[in-house]
Amino acid sequence: MSQDIFSLYEEQGVSKGLLKDIQEFRGKYAVPEQLRYRLEKPEIGFYGKEIFEMAAFALLKGENVLLSGTKATGKNVLAENLAWIFGRPSYNISFHVNTDSSTLIGTDTFRNNEVVLRTGPIYDCAVYGGFGILDEINMAKNDAVAVLHAVLDYRRVIDIPGYEKISLHDAARFIGTMNYGYAGTKELNEALVSRFMVIDMPPAEEKTLFSVLMTTFPNAKKEGMEQLVGLYLDLQTKALHNEISTKPLDLRGMIGAIRTIEAGLHPKAAIRMGVVNKSFDLFEREIIQDVVETRIPEEWDSSALF
Repeated sequence: MSQDIFSLYEEQGVSKGLLKDIQEFRGKYAVPEQLRYRLEKPEIGFYGKEIFEMAAFALLKGENVLLSGTKATGKNVLAENLAWIFGRPSYNISFHVNTDSSTLIGTDTFRNNEVVLRTGPIYDCAVYGGFGILDEINMAKNDAVAVLHAVLDYRRVIDIPGYEKISLHDAARFIGTMNYGYAGTKELNEALVSRFMVIDMPPAEEKTLFSVLMTTFPNAKKEGMEQLVGLYLDLQTKALHNEISTKPLDLRGMIGAIRTIEAGLHPKAAIRMGVVNKSFDLFEREIIQDVVETRIPEEWDSSALF
């Protein structure tokens, strides 16, 4: 993302007072030199004034935020943008069946002839005032959920048995993300949800998608990008109506396909790799291919887009 992040949100009409408060937050909490490598500039800007303001105001007031919604609604993009604009080191924690308390907090290790704690990402985030991005939080098993209860509690304290009780850094925040209906997911319990401010992410809109693609590919031709945006929205509509699954509804896949088109690959071949082949059901793949046929003319080559 080449554009300055504050300019991006100023152009979207985000509250000037909010942006000023974020600047003051950045100035108040300096990032230690050894953690500056964790300041990760997002590749894609987030487009959505209302959603951004809701999340940013909550974080400023010390709340943690849970971003929920279907696939490809920009949850991780928003989380990355928030960590960057607030100027905080980010810690990405992806939950799965093997994520337990020792993964998050740390585990014993032998160093310099003594047993010490090898710290985990939740511990480091809490101590150094980072933004912890809790990806697919509804896949967390009970052992990991118990850690989250303590970390997200209003007392902002982690008590580590056998070691010490640590207080969370004033700048530490946690942003959870969750998709509906993925294999291995479950309902979040009431105690965990109560520790978040919850934002339901809306489906991507035409203007938003077009802005994302044109920002990512500033040299692209608008007419060609409009057709790809239309293709994505057509697939999104079919997914919402349960005509197809959400597997081909993959913005990362679409962007990857456009990159290969920019390199010279035929658009249909690129879209086949980045979108169509994300489905492994032959009947569904035929439906997706029919949608592609209506949007991508056979005579197109890479010059139609670049």
